[in-house]
Amino acid sequence: MEVAILIIHVLLAIALVGLILLQQGKGADAGASFGGGASQTVFGSSGSGNFLSSATAWIAAALFITSFALAYYAKQKADAIATADAPVVVVEEAAEQLPALDAAIKPLDSDIPTAD
Repeated sequence: MEVAILIIHVLLAIALVGLILLQQGKGADAGASFGGGASQTVFGSSGSGNFLSSATAWIAAALFITSFALAYYAKQKADAIATADAPVVVVEEAAEQLPALDAAIKPLDSDIPTAD
C-alpha cells in the first residue's frame, strides 16, 4: 500500500510541475493586445486560467493528502522499530570482557610538544 501511495505521490508531483509550467503569468495578457488572437487558444477566448487553476488546486490537495499518508506510514514503521524485541546488552558482562586500564596513565616525554 505504501508503494502505491508513493507512486501516486510522484506522479502527482510531476503533474503539478507540468500544470504550473503550462500556466501563463499575469504579464502574458499584454501580449494578446498586440496580435495574439484568442481564436488560436485551446481553451477558447476565456483562456485556460479557470481550468488550469482549479486542476492545479486539486492536484496540490491530492499531493498534500498523499504526503500525510506517507508520513503516517513512516511513523508506523518508526514505532515498530522502536518497540521491536532488540537484544539487550548488559553493561556489567561487557565490562568484564574488556581489559583493565591503568588508573595512572602518564604521557611520555615524546608526547609533549616542545618549542623549537
